[in-house]
Amino acid sequence: MNNLIEVNSVTKDFSNHRALDNVSIKVPRQSIFGMLGPNGAGKTTLIRIINQIIGPDKGEIFFKGDKLRPHHVDKIGYLPEERGLYKKMKVGEQALYLAQLKGLDYNYAKKSLKEWFDKFDLLPWWHKKVEALSKGMQQKVQFIITILHKPELLIFDEPFSGFDPININLLKDEIFKLKENGATIIFSTHDMSSVEELCDEIALINKSKKVLEGNVYKIKKQYAKKMFRIEISDISSPLENINNDYFELLDQANKNGLTEAVIKIKNDITTNQLLNEVVKFGNIISFNEVIPSMNEIFIKTVSEQQ
Repeated sequence: MNNLIEVNSVTKDFSNHRALDNVSIKVPRQSIFGMLGPNGAGKTTLIRIINQIIGPDKGEIFFKGDKLRPHHVDKIGYLPEERGLYKKMKVGEQALYLAQLKGLDYNYAKKSLKEWFDKFDLLPWWHKKVEALSKGMQQKVQFIITILHKPELLIFDEPFSGFDPININLLKDEIFKLKENGATIIFSTHDMSSVEELCDEIALINKSKKVLEGNVYKIKKQYAKKMFRIEISDISSPLENINNDYFELLDQANKNGLTEAVIKIKNDITTNQLLNEVVKFGNIISFNEVIPSMNEIFIKTVSEQQ
């Protein structure tokens, strides 16, 4: 079994609203899986079903090949978008309490929490009340509590919200380490640059339906349009003279003594044939396929569903 989580044909209704409509996804083990979609698409509903906060009306979810049961909750760490620390409790006291709810021994929990608090520059706040912490510091505390019991599945819903760039990089580094150490991570965000940086696989949900799923690199290649950005030096003749039966010159500009061109391949012409054509015009300095970003793919896919 290569998938930690399998969601099979899950449907969920609330009053007159269908939040999820026959959604199926597979989350590979030891991967970072992006759960994407616009506001109200159904992402949070699916996350809550996986966490067994609510149940599906139809369909099933499997954890490591077994039907999802209440005891699986101990193997899941969930950081919701809505933060929920008790403002009047002391930070260390609350962290210890929540760690023990996850079944950790008091002494082990305290030792581990102190190590994480030191790593995240939170130790001076151990005896302070939560209300004295900034939003970002509270989020760091909740991140630590979420991962402390070393769950097999981690679910992060907009984990970088409210963080400055330094702390975003700190969390990203820790997320990569968690994956390296065996964790499977479901990552929900609207930040497509983080998706490109972190995620191995994604599923895009829109209007309660899954509309896209797969490997991030393969999806980006799938949406590519056979366009290439080429830098050329020592141009010997105008690029407008390129063979228009096979290639289309979309754009060109002079930059720092080089000609930068964007050329589209027509029909079944190969990249080697494009290189053989372009080399007639000058010396090729760089040659890169124009690959759409996940942000562009997100907008295109969702717009087509309007």
